[in-house]
Amino acid sequence: MRLGINLGYWGLGLDADNIAVAQEADRLGYSVCWAAEAYGSDAATVLSYVAAKTERIDVGSAIFQIPARTPAMTAMTAATLDTLSGGRFRLGLGVSGPQVSEGWYGVKFDKPLARTREYVEIIRKAMSRERLTHEGANWTLPLPGGPGKALKLTVHPVRERIPLYLAAIGPKNVELAGEIADGWLGLFFAPEQAAASVDRLRAGRAKAGLTLDGFDLCPTVPISVGTDLAAAADTQRTYASLYIGGMGSKEQNFYKQQAQRLGYEQEAEEIQQRYLAGDKQGAAAAVPQGFIDSTSLLGTKERIADRMQAYAAAGVTTLTLSPAGWTLEERVTALRTGVEALELAGLA
Repeated sequence: MRLGINLGYWGLGLDADNIAVAQEADRLGYSVCWAAEAYGSDAATVLSYVAAKTERIDVGSAIFQIPARTPAMTAMTAATLDTLSGGRFRLGLGVSGPQVSEGWYGVKFDKPLARTREYVEIIRKAMSRERLTHEGANWTLPLPGGPGKALKLTVHPVRERIPLYLAAIGPKNVELAGEIADGWLGLFFAPEQAAASVDRLRAGRAKAGLTLDGFDLCPTVPISVGTDLAAAADTQRTYASLYIGGMGSKEQNFYKQQAQRLGYEQEAEEIQQRYLAGDKQGAAAAVPQGFIDSTSLLGTKERIADRMQAYAAAGVTTLTLSPAGWTLEERVTALRTGVEALELAGLA
């Protein structure tokens, strides 16, 4: 099992530290460094900067939002980043959510599965450097009856096939990731309850005539190091309540639904109610210790090593760590503990 690092969003007051964290992960042998975007910093600019400041670690979008860019633009960006980084780019995609898609990008949030399938098809075709033609429900290339012509990408990516990942939470989306992607980006992944997701991925691979061999199962997992488990869990409460309570609309929050699938139906409802009512502290306090512990790495190096074995047994191939802490020292300590725990677990 390999390790990754997720820097999260740029512009939260940790920007200088983020580069130091990425460089330390590069030095420690981490496999990939991911960056996110929502409606603030964009991931492509951050990743180009990280790639320029590192030497070996891959850089990945977790995620590029599908409503933010046309598929051809995403192919251009991916090819450019792969070239600039010397073949170190991984393309992670996701549909975002209804509030961001419709409120920020002005793109109707409907039929996300069909839109994603078509989007990936166009990207694959563009990056293969064949002349780009497509007739679908969402895109037609070139537009008929006009001056447009079928063009091909002029940039030559370093690799013939840039790894493509889908971020997915719902069962049908997870199955689609298995079918059309090279890897899956998961969140709130509890290894003891992972069979349902892994079975969906396997079913998607079977549709494409493939197995899970070579497929990268890559959840992002918060990590907090310390001897006090309750205190370690407290560092994750704001993060968990933001996603469960505040990401998406009241009726359509994929992270809340994931928490409910993990057995926290009433607790997730309370978190959302408190968060949407403006009681963010109450929402954070309502996140159950059990939920945080089952979806995070908490505690001493030895305890984290035990949990890593559970993730590996569940089929995880790249464990992406999201280090807790507002100081560089705390985050670097978590990075180093992650490597030591992986070695202790016999998984390095």
